[in-house]
Amino acid sequence: MMDFIETAKSNAKEEKKKYSWETIPAPIPEEEIVETLEADVAIVGGGIAGLGTGARCTEQGLSVIVVEKYKGLVARGAHIASLDSRVMREHGITIDKEQFARDWMRICGSRVNEDLLWLYINKSEEAFEWLLDLAEGEVIPLLFGGNYKGPDFTEYAGTHFIVRTENSRYKYNGAMLMCEILQDKILAGGNQIVRNTRVEQLEKEGDRVVAFIAKGEDGKYRRYRGNKAVVLATGDIGGNPEMLEAFSPLGLKPKRNGYYPPGLNTGDGHKMAYWAGAAFEDPAWALSLHLIAYSLYAFFFLHVNRQGKRFMNEDTWVQAKAIRCLMQPEGDWAYSIFDAKWFDEVGERVNIAGGQFSEPLGAIYGQEWSKDNGIDQAIERYVKKGTCFKADTLEELAEQMEVPVENLKATVARYNELYQQGKDLDYGKRPELLTSIDKPPYYALKWGPALLNVHGGVIIDPKMRVMDKNDRPIPGLLAVGNVSGGLYGVDYPLLLNGNSHGRALVWAREATDTILEENK
Repeated sequence: MMDFIETAKSNAKEEKKKYSWETIPAPIPEEEIVETLEADVAIVGGGIAGLGTGARCTEQGLSVIVVEKYKGLVARGAHIASLDSRVMREHGITIDKEQFARDWMRICGSRVNEDLLWLYINKSEEAFEWLLDLAEGEVIPLLFGGNYKGPDFTEYAGTHFIVRTENSRYKYNGAMLMCEILQDKILAGGNQIVRNTRVEQLEKEGDRVVAFIAKGEDGKYRRYRGNKAVVLATGDIGGNPEMLEAFSPLGLKPKRNGYYPPGLNTGDGHKMAYWAGAAFEDPAWALSLHLIAYSLYAFFFLHVNRQGKRFMNEDTWVQAKAIRCLMQPEGDWAYSIFDAKWFDEVGERVNIAGGQFSEPLGAIYGQEWSKDNGIDQAIERYVKKGTCFKADTLEELAEQMEVPVENLKATVARYNELYQQGKDLDYGKRPELLTSIDKPPYYALKWGPALLNVHGGVIIDPKMRVMDKNDRPIPGLLAVGNVSGGLYGVDYPLLLNGNSHGRALVWAREATDTILEENK
C-alpha cells in the first residue's frame, strides 16, 4: 500500500505542469542599465492603489516615484465602498459591522484573513473621507441607490460614487476621477509619475528588496531605487491566461474581458514577487464577473439559456447570474424575456428588487423612480445594436434569438402559469417578482458575464508586508490592491459594490504607515 501511495505522489509531482513564470529570469546586465533614480518609496503601478500610496506618502513628506506601464490613468468602474460616510449619515444609514463581517465570510467561503477584513471594515470611512479631502471641495460624493432590496442577497447601502463640481479642475468622473485626485496630490508635492515604462524585475541586496528595473518607452533600462520601501501595486492576473489556468481557471470561461485598458493586467507584480520569494494564497482565487458583456441590464424577469429554457431563480445577485450562465450549454450569454409592460413592472418593483444591472449604475440613493431615467432608451439602443431582440410574436422572437421555437413557447407558457398560481414551484422566486409575458411586443435582452478582475495574490500581513513561504516578511517589499491576497475567496462579495476600490485606499494608507513606522 505504501509503495502505491509513494508512486502516486511521484507521478503527481512529475505530471505537475511547469508554468513559464515559475522560471526566474536572469538578472538584467548592469551595462544595460543607463540610469538609477532614487526616492524614499518606489511604487510599481499607477492605478488607485499605487497612486493612493504615492499620494499618502507625498502627504507625509516622503519622496516618491510611481512607475506605470500604461500611457495614462488606469481605472475602471465608478463605485467606491465605505461602511460609513458623511453621506450615509445624512441618509440615516448605519451598517452593523459584525453582521457585515459574517456576511462577507459566508460569501467568501470563510477563505479570508479576518485581520485584513476588519482592517477594511474599521478604516474604510477614513480612507474615503481622506480622498474627498484631497479634492478640496471640487467633487461631490453621492450614495448609490441601486443596491439589492430583497431579503436574502444583501447589498449594503454603502456604495458611493463621486462627481465633479461645476467649476472643478478635474475632467473625469468615477474611478478615473479617483485616480486624477491622487495623481494631482503626487505631482503637486513635487514627486514623479513615470508612464509607458514596464517594470521587469525586483532587485535585492541580501534579503531586502531595494529597487526594480524597468524598460522605458525609449527601450532603455533604468533602476528605480526605493530607499525606504518598494511597493507593488500592479493589479491582477485577468489578462494572463497561463496564470488564470494556475490560480483561477473559471476566469478562462467568459468569452469577454471587461478590464480596461484591455490586456494590461498580466500579473507582472505577482511574478516579480514570486521570484523574490513571496508566497501565494491558495487557489482558486476569487473572480469579479460582471454582467457587462452585451448589455448593462438583466432585471428580475424570466431568464432563459441559449436553448430557450429557464435555468435559475432570477431573484439573486449578479455574481450568481454570471456563474449560472457560464454553467449552461454554450454559456456565453443568456436572455431576459419580458413584454411591453416591462418598464412599468421594473418601476413598480424597484423598491423590493434592485441590485446592480437592474437600475442605472448612477442611481442615487433616495431618488424616486422616474420615467425619465433613461432605461427605456437604453433598451431601445440595444435593440438597434442587436443585443436585444424585439418581436410581435414569440415565434419571431425565438427566430431572432436562434433558439428552438417550441422550447421558448413552452418556457413562457410555464412561466405565465406560475404567475397565475402566484407561486414559483420550479425555482422559488418571490411571488411579487413574477410577471406575465402576454402583451406584445416581446423582448429578449441578451446579457452575459465578462471577467473584470481576479482577486488573489501574494500573501500579506495587516501591515501590507509581503510574506515569504515561511510566513516571514520580505524586508523592503509591500503590496497593495489586487496584487495582494487575503481579503477575498470563492466570489467577489458584491454585498458592498465598489469594495475593491475602497480597499485600495485603505491598503495605500496602511502601507504608508508601515513605511513611516519602519523608518523612524
